[in-house]
Amino acid sequence: MSSLPITSLVAGVLALLLVLLSVPVSVRRARTNTVFGDGDDATLRRRIRAHGNFVEYAPLALIAVGLMEYRGAASWLVALLGAAFVSSRVLHALGMLFSSTPTTRAAAMLVNHASFVLAGVWLILHSL
Repeated sequence: MSSLPITSLVAGVLALLLVLLSVPVSVRRARTNTVFGDGDDATLRRRIRAHGNFVEYAPLALIAVGLMEYRGAASWLVALLGAAFVSSRVLHALGMLFSSTPTTRAAAMLVNHASFVLAGVWLILHSL
């Protein structure tokens, strides 16, 4: 069985990013004494959505990268998609947390969606 080194690297980076996005939510909840929801706190709301968006996309991205690596996709393609998924999640989080315009998030989502399309098409074509 393959050791999936690229997928392992991507999983490690995504795990660390998850913590980096989760801890600020917990800290803000403690500071605002908000147990549920966002307590109508704009900062908490942005942190929740940055974390939530990450959680919505990162798992399937990791599965796609892992399946491509397992199925024998070229290492450069797997690495490129892994880097694209990671960079799109970082850019999106930065846009959510620190930008008042949607430009950074939009760029991140374009990279994210293009990566999913490429991975999805590759996986379908190599499953037939």
